[in-house]
Amino acid sequence: MGSASTSCRRLPRRRGRLAALAGGLGEVAITLGVVLLLFVAWQLWWTNIDADRTQAELAHRTIQHFPGADARTEGNAVTALKASERDRERFGTPPPASLHGAQTFGMLYVPRFGEDYGRPISEGVGSDVLDHLGIGHYPRTQLPGEAGNFAVAAHRQTHGQVFWNIDKLVEGDFLYVQTREGYYTYRYRDTEVVDPSASSVLLPVPHQPGRRASTSLLTMTSCDPPFTTRMRIVAYAELESWRPPSAGPPAPIAETVTRVSGAG
Repeated sequence: MGSASTSCRRLPRRRGRLAALAGGLGEVAITLGVVLLLFVAWQLWWTNIDADRTQAELAHRTIQHFPGADARTEGNAVTALKASERDRERFGTPPPASLHGAQTFGMLYVPRFGEDYGRPISEGVGSDVLDHLGIGHYPRTQLPGEAGNFAVAAHRQTHGQVFWNIDKLVEGDFLYVQTREGYYTYRYRDTEVVDPSASSVLLPVPHQPGRRASTSLLTMTSCDPPFTTRMRIVAYAELESWRPPSAGPPAPIAETVTRVSGAG
């Protein structure tokens, strides 16, 4: 009887300890869940807000240091294709762009991505560039105007989701790069999805080692599918023409350049 009575008295205590332990684990799980939700919110929401602000300020400063920042375009009624053909006839072969000793050396405008889309281009593809400054240039690839491959990268989600709409480009779309040398007009060519290890997309002629480039490409890379890093999406555009800063921006991006620069 004595031992049985002792066992009966111990049982509620054990149950109480188990209940307390379960309650503690439950609180820990809830706390971890809240922390995880806050982290996701920070990644998907706050990093975009913070990066958008940083990139907008950088874009404004960058454009202000370009020559001809106040120049206005001419012939707003012409189509992008006709304007590109006219620029090629008037201004001839595009000069190669230069970094001019600055980390941020250019701007990318893509009307397909929105009428206010203008993002800075900086040297390097490390987190210090992609997480804060926007678009990064692969250092060992060419620059605008050079024969070969001007290859860049940007986040597709988080940190400004700069290339979120990279999969929305269609035949006939034009992309514009602005540097101190002027405005380079590219026409979208095609898109492919590759393994992250496929560094051959960065070659002067993508996927063709040793081949000498005869054209100038703009190659945009980002993650695919969205919210994963499983694959890479790569969009190619070919240089159509160039115009000097004194000629003003191409008509399709004239208003965008004015808004981004803060001049209007």
